[in-house]
Amino acid sequence: MHIFNQRIIGAGLAVLVLGFAGQAMALDGADLFQKKTCFSCHGKDAKTPILPVYPKLAGQNADYAFNQMKDIASGARNNGQTLAMKGVMHLVNEEEMRAIATWLATLK
Repeated sequence: MHIFNQRIIGAGLAVLVLGFAGQAMALDGADLFQKKTCFSCHGKDAKTPILPVYPKLAGQNADYAFNQMKDIASGARNNGQTLAMKGVMHLVNEEEMRAIATWLATLK
């Protein structure tokens, strides 16, 4: 029974440590929005784009925004203003896309 308890405690500590490591490694979508130049077209607040044809991203559903970014990066979506955005999508990996999309969803 003693070895069993040690294993459970050890497993619990491993989960706890990994949980904290995951939180520490979480990406900051707001920071990425700036660093990856999204603000250049969509505005620093994600709701004042430089041209009226560019979408306002603030408050957008996270899954929708993420899927749009993935589709533009892969070429699956290739209409409207996607050509302009495709040129910068090589700067953003999928994990960063997800972080940006999650942050956008928190905005009003």
